[in-house]
Amino acid sequence: MSTPHPLNQAVIAQALHDLRNGQLRRCKAMGFGDAELEALKHPELVSVLLNASVSWCSVTVNREVLQRLLKQVGDVEQEIATVDRMLRLGASTEMVSRFYGLTHQEIALRRDILGLPKRKGSYPVLDEGQDVALWEHWKTLVAQHHLVLDDDSAMLTLCMDLAEAMSLPMSVIWAAIRNWIDQGLV
Repeated sequence: MSTPHPLNQAVIAQALHDLRNGQLRRCKAMGFGDAELEALKHPELVSVLLNASVSWCSVTVNREVLQRLLKQVGDVEQEIATVDRMLRLGASTEMVSRFYGLTHQEIALRRDILGLPKRKGSYPVLDEGQDVALWEHWKTLVAQHHLVLDDDSAMLTLCMDLAEAMSLPMSVIWAAIRNWIDQGLV
């Protein structure tokens, strides 16, 4: 006796699930017509389709969607690495929340996982020497990399790089950069 084709079984299981949940359009999108959907109401006909050894359906791979899904794994890993980097560099909860949509509780948990101390109060303000050094460094990097000032993603990356290079809290650097941009000092 020949064995049933597993693809047939999977398609029937999905179609029956969709029909039970009122998803007639999904069944139609899979290729079922009205006559086939009517047949799925009869257990003896469902049994014939389930037990058929020859495949009566085919699969096509949408490579564009597949590649996009595979890329999402890398995007999620990159996002986690970026959030961790931001937190280690002294980004505020508000910054992380703004860029990545995490709640205050999720950010607190990330801080705990990273072993970072709990923050109380605001970061200190830059002194005049730090402000001048940051301005020069930032202005040079913006020019070198031809960055667009309203590209928050590029500014965020630059802010992380400056925080590492200058050993200053990222939230302080971000506030200074936003202030300069808002004042049109560039």
